[in-house]
Amino acid sequence: MIVLRSTLFLLYLIVATPPYAIACMLSFPLLGAHKRFTMVVGWTRMTVYMAKVLCGIRYTFKHRERLDQARDLPVILLSKHQSAWETIFFVATMPRPLCYVFKRELIFVPFFGWTLGLLKMIHINRRDGTNAFQSVVRQGRERLADGSWIIIFPEGTRTRPGAPNPRYKSGGARLAVETGAWVIPIAHNSGHVWPRNSFLKYPGEITVSIGEPMDVTGQTPDQVNTAVRNWIEDEMRVIDAPRYRDAQAASQETGR
Repeated sequence: MIVLRSTLFLLYLIVATPPYAIACMLSFPLLGAHKRFTMVVGWTRMTVYMAKVLCGIRYTFKHRERLDQARDLPVILLSKHQSAWETIFFVATMPRPLCYVFKRELIFVPFFGWTLGLLKMIHINRRDGTNAFQSVVRQGRERLADGSWIIIFPEGTRTRPGAPNPRYKSGGARLAVETGAWVIPIAHNSGHVWPRNSFLKYPGEITVSIGEPMDVTGQTPDQVNTAVRNWIEDEMRVIDAPRYRDAQAASQETGR
């Protein structure tokens, strides 16, 4: 049954995504930045809904009111990263338009990348070397001034549920300090139902936990990064306690 449901979801993506992307590319030249983003929101909401209907993937928010409280603030979201689900879900549910930070090469991915390239996102050109981060800061200030929120996954890649002591990169914290944006950490356990690099999608409920908005004024990037990591990893042990206990027990057994 899981194979069948996962296959149906894949078929939905194959059938729905290319025409939607083409419609976006044809209409985007006629639309402003926020209206372009609104069109993309339509696809993400439809995809989250189809994941629920076809695969049984549900979600619940913990402390969602914290997002509404920060609605009028410049915000950088720093989130746990376990699957592709959250990259779709956040666009569908956040109270402000989102701006992702991504490497420039993604623009050349058919349909998805082409559409992404027409949105006001932050592009990283790694060939710029030491100037790359200053370009991110410049673009970040522009996007925040436009009313968008920036989202970054500080782990840099998807991590498996229960992974011990993941490393958090400081780029998001540095950007927050440079721009004066508030930081909201986010923990979730999407990897249980939508595993990384897996065709199979499993029924279940994802918990998305929102941290208190952090004012980074007077703090160093390292202090901000440490605070974010501590909150996310502590919260993961609350919303995904069994997996972390199992991972810890396995680690202790291996160490004997």
